[in-house]
Amino acid sequence: MISAHFPDLPPLLEIERNQSLSLINTHFSIDTPVPLLPSQVEVGAMHCRPAKPLPKDLESWLAGAGPAGVIYFSLGSVTRGETMPPEYRQAFLEAFRRLPQLVLWKYEGELEGVSDNVRISSWLPQQDVLAHDSVKVFISHGGLLSLQESIFHATPLLVLPIFSEQPKNAMFVENSGLGRMLVWEELTADSIVDALTDIITKPKYKENVARMSASLSDQLTTPQERAVFWPRVRDPPPKGAPQLRCPAAQLSWVQFLMLDVVGLLLVALLLLVFILRRLVRAVCVIIFGGRAKKKKE
Repeated sequence: MISAHFPDLPPLLEIERNQSLSLINTHFSIDTPVPLLPSQVEVGAMHCRPAKPLPKDLESWLAGAGPAGVIYFSLGSVTRGETMPPEYRQAFLEAFRRLPQLVLWKYEGELEGVSDNVRISSWLPQQDVLAHDSVKVFISHGGLLSLQESIFHATPLLVLPIFSEQPKNAMFVENSGLGRMLVWEELTADSIVDALTDIITKPKYKENVARMSASLSDQLTTPQERAVFWPRVRDPPPKGAPQLRCPAAQLSWVQFLMLDVVGLLLVALLLLVFILRRLVRAVCVIIFGGRAKKKKE
């Protein structure tokens, strides 16, 4: 499919072997720590930034939420709210009607039956909203960028994954104590209310996400600085930065899988089995052959 759009592009295997640098959209503080090569640079949460002032009407609305706070609901930029199946939409409307919090819902299109505590908008400055002190929880689809923004601004999550890497991200949220996960097929107004109440009333979720946010921010250089610096560590094209490349990238598949070593070990094992069989047979002949000879005598 890639070659159809870029006919002059070299084969992907050749590109993989010749690449000098990989910028990885993750960071060990928000993912499983793994050993990396010099050519693999973590730039996770590179798009995250400090909050900017909100529009006055939105700032006033959020600030007026009082101690109960605000629930922010967005399913990202790909999934549109108006495509949500009616039964799930009604479950959210009923759940929000029963909650004491204000709800800020990113929803495209018209929506009937909205309670007075819900505010609908087709677009919202997400990072600025997440950084607001009144926001208690973020209902999200669990996309990677939204997950990073929520951790960066220390906002607990209620994740409803839809596709791609989102189920994995949702499990990470639940296992790390950053919030809760719900499954669409089992979604009800009661489950939404119970999950949101649990996240908002128990301080452990806020404490966990705040701790991870502090780890994410505790870096010698920012992801933006690394993303700008490392691509400069190269020679003029087409050489790139061969000093960063791992020699293993040039190995053949026989060398990479160490088939020669495996073959040698198998030969040694077969030889050992053969020798042991001959020894056992010789011992059996000596022992049982001697007994048979004595019986005959």
